[in-house]
Amino acid sequence: MASNRTPDRIDRRIMAALMENGRLTNAELAEKVGLSAAPCWQRVRRLEADGFISGYTAVLDQSLLGVKETVLLEVTLDRHDDEAVANFGRAMAAMPEVLEVYLTTGEYDYFIKVAVEGTQGYADFLGKKLYKIPGVRHSRSSFTLGCLKRSLSVSPLQES
Repeated sequence: MASNRTPDRIDRRIMAALMENGRLTNAELAEKVGLSAAPCWQRVRRLEADGFISGYTAVLDQSLLGVKETVLLEVTLDRHDDEAVANFGRAMAAMPEVLEVYLTTGEYDYFIKVAVEGTQGYADFLGKKLYKIPGVRHSRSSFTLGCLKRSLSVSPLQES
């Protein structure tokens, strides 16, 4: 749910603190942002209800899970009708190694981030999954060499 309300300075500090550590207790969060516990809890609940905070998650180390490689793919479809686009979206959602999918402008239709176990894992992904989706015409891929920055959201403290 999108909100018409603009978060104030305290709301932004709450969101920044939760981005840094989503496991803070309400008491720890309240102390960190300079509020007492009850008003802090009310603000967090309002930020959740207004959609500014859309969820909480644990960030896992994919290399410890056996999928050390991250591959970025650009994919083009043969057709762009509603059925083809919906079918592709469902297929992407069903693949656990697919981390992110973006519909894009430009030469390619989609930008996809995939976690795989080495080049064989990627070959298996292409041959057994991606190229089995009806309508996939072309893809281009790049293996990442490292991640210089990773963030799940923009900082609420950034200056406009």
